[in-house]
Amino acid sequence: GSTGSIGAAACKNNVTSFQRKGPRASGTDSGCSRLVSIAGTRPSVRNGQLLVSTGLPALDQLLGGGLAVGTVLLIEEDKYNTYSSLLFKFFLAEGIINGHTLLVASAKEDPADILQELPAPLLDDNCKKDFDEDVCNHKTPDSNIKMKIAWRYQLLPKMESGPVSSSRFGHYYDASKRMPQELIEESKWHGFFFPEKLSSTLTTEPRSLTGGYRKLLQFIQNVIYEEGFDGSNPQKKQKNILRIGIQNLGSPLWGDDICCTENCDNSHSLTKFLYVLRGLLRTSLSACIITMPTHLIQNKAVISRVTNLSDTVVGLESFTGSGRETNPLYKDYHGLIHIRQIPRLNNLIYDVSDVKDLAFKLKRKLFTIERLHLPPDLSDTVSRSSKQDLAGSSKLLGPGCGMMAGGKQHLDF
Repeated sequence: GSTGSIGAAACKNNVTSFQRKGPRASGTDSGCSRLVSIAGTRPSVRNGQLLVSTGLPALDQLLGGGLAVGTVLLIEEDKYNTYSSLLFKFFLAEGIINGHTLLVASAKEDPADILQELPAPLLDDNCKKDFDEDVCNHKTPDSNIKMKIAWRYQLLPKMESGPVSSSRFGHYYDASKRMPQELIEESKWHGFFFPEKLSSTLTTEPRSLTGGYRKLLQFIQNVIYEEGFDGSNPQKKQKNILRIGIQNLGSPLWGDDICCTENCDNSHSLTKFLYVLRGLLRTSLSACIITMPTHLIQNKAVISRVTNLSDTVVGLESFTGSGRETNPLYKDYHGLIHIRQIPRLNNLIYDVSDVKDLAFKLKRKLFTIERLHLPPDLSDTVSRSSKQDLAGSSKLLGPGCGMMAGGKQHLDF
């Protein structure tokens, strides 16, 4: 009864608790448009979260449209750190094309040198040509090409025509060419090279952050606050995104010993760093990509803690140096890509329907991600040992390829 009377009173005054007065509502709209107007961003169709591109459109697609602003993408490095460093550079190159501010941190390479190695953006008219050349070698007859593409189900969307523009979301990059020097010179970036920050008086107390992590957090915090990425400085209201790239985090070069011993004293240092970093990201217009040599970390409990503290986790498993490199089953691919974790943003569940059985390939120019489809006819080309390997891999890979490769289930073509 009492609820009804409150409702009736509200109706009389023509005011409901769900309505906002004019000025407030318009303020909200301007807030939204301010975010959406940032170059190189778009709102997620699933949850309205603001997204930036990872620099690899196929990976954006797998992560639900892109990398959410305010989140951490952790890349588990492949053993020789060949392909993970490439993804790292795509992310930074995408920032330069869109005019975003970069913050590059490394204990191994000088950030200025990393920027010199960024891949060049592909102009769209060349992109279609290069893509076609890379997918279909000229030696292959037409019928085989069609069969190959039918088996692969490419993840790459259709190319758009017209010159490359900063307004488009996600660009393609030519891994064989370098970013033009004038674009790098025009961009705004901050570099954190750990060896330069070392001082002889640097001592770490037990139970505190190692020197490298502490200095890096202070550096990131200063950039966010001084340049107004957190909105705290009204004079510097940013209409821009801060892209943070941290290379080889957790390696001994950072002064961390989690890769050297199983029961190290400062194993909590890395997790504490990620915890504080995520807090900084959540309250600012920034997105972060971290590469980490997880295959070197001795204690597996540390890896699970690191995964829990990251929002998105992508693992790269290169075939280099393994038996799969020479196995005819995998001749079309350079490695597997595992989407280990996708963030739940503004909802309780996430969509993981498209993230199984993925392989990557670095062609002449393009890095592509494809469904891992094994050859249909195994009788002539594959030896008995390869067939056994195939049976084993089908169990590991899950339902997609496993069912087909194991021959337990027929396809309805």
